[in-house]
Amino acid sequence: MALSMQQKKYLRGIAHHLKPVIIIGQHGLSEGLMNELNSTLDHHELIKIKIAAGEREERKEIINTVCQTTGAELVQAIGKIFVIYRPNPDKKNSDIHLPRT
Repeated sequence: MALSMQQKKYLRGIAHHLKPVIIIGQHGLSEGLMNELNSTLDHHELIKIKIAAGEREERKEIINTVCQTTGAELVQAIGKIFVIYRPNPDKKNSDIHLPRT
């Protein structure tokens, strides 16, 4: 699932007022954190994540790993905050309705 620029812009607008719901600390990506991340994505679909430690290259690796592992799309990454989106096909009344491309 690749998001168009228009869809990413729409999702960035929704995510602007969100607070980070997951914080990745100095211990990085553990199995427990990844389970919580998947559960949170299933429930919210669009989440903001903060990486509390690491340099720029390390943060890029973490973002890529999170996206590959969860199957989510990167919407935006600014500094230590990034936003990912993964639609939940089992969720009947999703609040997020992507614009058609």
